Amino acid sequence: MTTALLSCAGRTVGRYGYRSEEDGRPRLHPVTTLAGVPVTEERPADHLHHLGASVAVPDVAGHNFWGGRTFVRGRGPVELDNHGVQRHIGWKLRDPDGFVEELSWEADGTELLREYRTVAATGLSATAWALDLSFSLTNRGGTDLSIGSPATNGRPGAGYGGFFWRAPKEAAPPTVFSAALDGEEAVHGSSADWLALAGDGWTLVFAGATDETRRDPWFVRATEYPGVGSSLAPDRRLPVKAGATVVRRIVTVVADGGLDRETAAAYVRKAVTA
Repeated sequence: MTTALLSCAGRTVGRYGYRSEEDGRPRLHPVTTLAGVPVTEERPADHLHHLGASVAVPDVAGHNFWGGRTFVRGRGPVELDNHGVQRHIGWKLRDPDGFVEELSWEADGTELLREYRTVAATGLSATAWALDLSFSLTNRGGTDLSIGSPATNGRPGAGYGGFFWRAPKEAAPPTVFSAALDGEEAVHGSSADWLALAGDGWTLVFAGATDETRRDPWFVRATEYPGVGSSLAPDRRLPVKAGATVVRRIVTVVADGGLDRETAAAYVRKAVTA
């Protein structure tokens, strides 16, 4: 697989691909602002399986496509030999400002899901651009399956799995806010149309870009580590019947400097309708 470079306004703002086959999934890293400030982190010491911006799911029919340990009901996090891989099949489109990729989610030699992933970069202003990422997961087998999370397996509040962005860990935790809420505790688990994570010289604004995506609650961490995800299975397993497809679309505004609520909301409106 050849690495894909993502460009916006004549600048490279993201690199996409696998660092090694052992990581199990492709990711966007590094992603930067237009001024060159890095806004992703890869394999940090606190969570070696956090890989920039990616699509990662802890439980697909019992197989781990997230990395690290698997949360087992009644036992907690356990090292299991249950890891799957997202295998690159081919590019359907590859341009400087985006691409469409076909992937196979495989475990134990069996394809569980077939994915089409679309990534595009769009300029919003001299200091902000938007990363538009959508994915469709199709169960092409003859058997129904389901997607789970640590929360569905007995760990309350840990409903992560789906789109996930690991931001850089800095001396102070980033600020978290949405249109109506402030702080990690308030925003985590909410189904806000958008939320912002603001660090030292950068702001990320995450927005669900379809009605179905907006219904998924946000998984938010700031104090322990800076990360944001859109949860496919926040409190109950998500069924994917044989032949069915799960589709989600998340747009992330990547901005230099700090944004207030009004500016963040304006960028979201522009990015989602672009």
